Amino acid sequence: MRISKSRAARVITAAVAVGLIATGCSSDRDSDNEGSGDKDTFVFAGAGDPGSLDPALASDGETFRVTRQAFEALLEHESGGSELVGGLAEKWSSNEEGTVWTFDLRKGVKFHDGEEFNAAAVCANYDHWFNWTGTYQSSAVSYYWQTIMGGFAKNEDPETPEANYKSCTAKDEHTAVIEVKKPSANLPGGFSLNALAIHSPKAIEAYKKQDASAKGDAITYPKYSQEAGTVAGTGPYKITKWNKGNKEVSLERFDDYWGEKAKIKNLVFRTISDEQTRRQALEAGDIDGYDLVAPADVKTLEDKGFVVPTRGVFNIFYVGMSQSANPALKKKEVRQAIAQSIDKENLVKTQLPEGGKVADQFMPDTVEGYSKDVKQYPFDVDAAKNLLKKAGEEKLEIEFCYPTEVTRPYMPAPQDLFELMKADLEKAGITVKSKAMKWAPDYLDATEAGSCALHMLGWTGDFNDGYNFIGTWFAGFDKQWGFKDKKVFDAVNAGSKLGNHEERVAAYTKANEVIMDYLPGVPISSSPPAIAFAKNVNPPNVSPLTQEVFAEASFK
Repeated sequence: MRISKSRAARVITAAVAVGLIATGCSSDRDSDNEGSGDKDTFVFAGAGDPGSLDPALASDGETFRVTRQAFEALLEHESGGSELVGGLAEKWSSNEEGTVWTFDLRKGVKFHDGEEFNAAAVCANYDHWFNWTGTYQSSAVSYYWQTIMGGFAKNEDPETPEANYKSCTAKDEHTAVIEVKKPSANLPGGFSLNALAIHSPKAIEAYKKQDASAKGDAITYPKYSQEAGTVAGTGPYKITKWNKGNKEVSLERFDDYWGEKAKIKNLVFRTISDEQTRRQALEAGDIDGYDLVAPADVKTLEDKGFVVPTRGVFNIFYVGMSQSANPALKKKEVRQAIAQSIDKENLVKTQLPEGGKVADQFMPDTVEGYSKDVKQYPFDVDAAKNLLKKAGEEKLEIEFCYPTEVTRPYMPAPQDLFELMKADLEKAGITVKSKAMKWAPDYLDATEAGSCALHMLGWTGDFNDGYNFIGTWFAGFDKQWGFKDKKVFDAVNAGSKLGNHEERVAAYTKANEVIMDYLPGVPISSSPPAIAFAKNVNPPNVSPLTQEVFAEASFK
């Protein structure tokens, strides 16, 4: 997830201002967070505003945190883990080629608007997305549809990928069959994405009456996606209000939910962009939980009695290199020198929470396809200097961009991480030209365009398939990296069309070795981000994919 691949998320985040808010406004809250079993409202603070109430139009974690409570996909991930399990489909299977997917659907499921869930509803959704036109075909709007299923029935932009989606058939009331043209590494994982969650057919008909529009990079999203009232899923909560002035989305328990009912009646997601302000709001009793806890705050909060579970490791933080922004980066010795200049161990030890790991490839070791045989670039200042000398770049000057006004699961304190890496590079004789940029839209625009020679980004996986990591960056030419290497591209794509799981994993393992021999950038670390809850909260199972289900939460 999402936001290192900025081509989708940058416009969403740019369209929604993220600012600080006052936190002492909930007069009905118990300031010491003790014994409140009669509470009926749970308030959780995220770092940014959602971009849409329709997850199909989104690609960012803050949006999905909200919409995941109200919308469900055909498949889901096990609570607190990364294994695929049944969602709205109890069972699923595919033909040997991986091109025909059959879903045995749950019975007795209702949408929030009272409509019945069935196979026809599944096909109404997939056909709706496939037939998008106009601004809906922008990768900023339909990133995940294009990532998983390719383009549309009629592509309006020649750069839009060819559609891989073929059809959806309601074989009977509770059996849906989805066909694709070619096998894909993104399936079946893609069927679990909240962006492909199922909406009420009645709501879809209302959606069709409203258009998205674009002016330059600015996207105007359809009215239904910006206010509660039309969207209708099948989840344990239904969305009732979006108060943009208060930066709050309100949800209410759906009493006709097919599964275990939510334990708390009302759920509120509030935006508090500053981590210190989020922590203070929790300590004051104004909120019941928040995400992206600063590593230095974890023990402090635990010592005060707060509940601070840590997610499993399922992300990667890296330093990207744009060869188009600085020709010196075309020289392999220069890229190797930069890699050997950075003291990753120190970064992990001083900047990441307990459980953080040094990375040696562009996926964590929790993802299938991780290789134990990639080329290593150990921290060695003298070796870095010798490599620069060999490349004729002993007086290398390079611009290094870093983001402000942001906290990400893989990047808890961007400026602190940057300053340490800057100092490392300078010890190797590299002159670093610092460039701080606001996260959205400036930094995301610049990194996507490849205008930053060095930059910091990362990725949290959507599902456990290697292509979801390395395919995100290295399946073909990408301006962010600015290089063309057929050996890398072929290696990454070798596994993407294989239907056999074991063969695909083996192909990704080999691809990681090819990537790290070429060295397009420097993988730095993987980290287990923490999430905090009040003393009187039984938290939901925390997810390595950051896919918490708040219906599991309760007050003590």
